[in-house]
Amino acid sequence: QVQLVESGGGLVQPGGSLRLSCAASGFRFSAYYMYWVRQAPGKGLEWIATINTGGGTTRYADFVEGRFTISRDNDENTLYLYMRDLKSDDTAVYYCAKDGAGTAIPGTGSQFDTRGQGTQVTVSS
Repeated sequence: QVQLVESGGGLVQPGGSLRLSCAASGFRFSAYYMYWVRQAPGKGLEWIATINTGGGTTRYADFVEGRFTISRDNDENTLYLYMRDLKSDDTAVYYCAKDGAGTAIPGTGSQFDTRGQGTQVTVSS
């Protein structure tokens, strides 16, 4: 079955960096657009970034402001999100998601049909 497993979250100080990973299995990873989304406490789902099948085209939400980089390794079936200059507002559960009919991704016109269990990112001094 389709499975997405995120890792790499944790507690980081403001201005710090983290790299999140998402291990994909159960589907042909290289054939799908992939997304990172997040959900902060008491807030709705928020789109972060999109990457195309080959990894050569990426898009980011405005709040990213050049601080995050989405990438993928199709040989390893893994999606990444490198985050730097983290702020307290970045505190959230981060999810990777697979393109497909299902849940709308706010502000993108896209949908995902599967997401992982999430990894907590806490930015605090």
